[in-house]
Amino acid sequence: MPLKTFREYLAEGTARRQSPDKLRARSLIAGSEDSYKVLLSFAEKMGLDDSNANHIIKNAYDIIMELIRAKMFSDGFATTGKGAHEAEVSYMAEIGFSGRDVEFANDVRYFRNGIMYYGKRFDKEYAEKVLGFLKMIYPALKKMCEQK
Repeated sequence: MPLKTFREYLAEGTARRQSPDKLRARSLIAGSEDSYKVLLSFAEKMGLDDSNANHIIKNAYDIIMELIRAKMFSDGFATTGKGAHEAEVSYMAEIGFSGRDVEFANDVRYFRNGIMYYGKRFDKEYAEKVLGFLKMIYPALKKMCEQK
């Protein structure tokens, strides 16, 4: 099922406007920085292989989502309930990311759910793609979060 636009998530109530929460945004940014450093250090020291691929994918996704949520809180938005993660991913298009980046992030969201809830296993090659995506998107997303 294709991802809806963020405006559609707003209209249905999955996303909503609220007062900007800069303190929560800063907390999420700080957490993402720590997690990013740890994940890169882990990948460098342990290397990527099929046995740790799921760990890399889950943690990369969490780091991306922390920054997206930070940007949303800073901009005065929040999500809740069924479809909240999809709404957060769709927010990437609102803040200027390409359709291709949004689509890849949504795929990672979907596959991360497979890992978390259905025992799906991924290989080293996919984990490398996800880690590469994180390294590419992290600086731009973090910069966006720190603006305003």
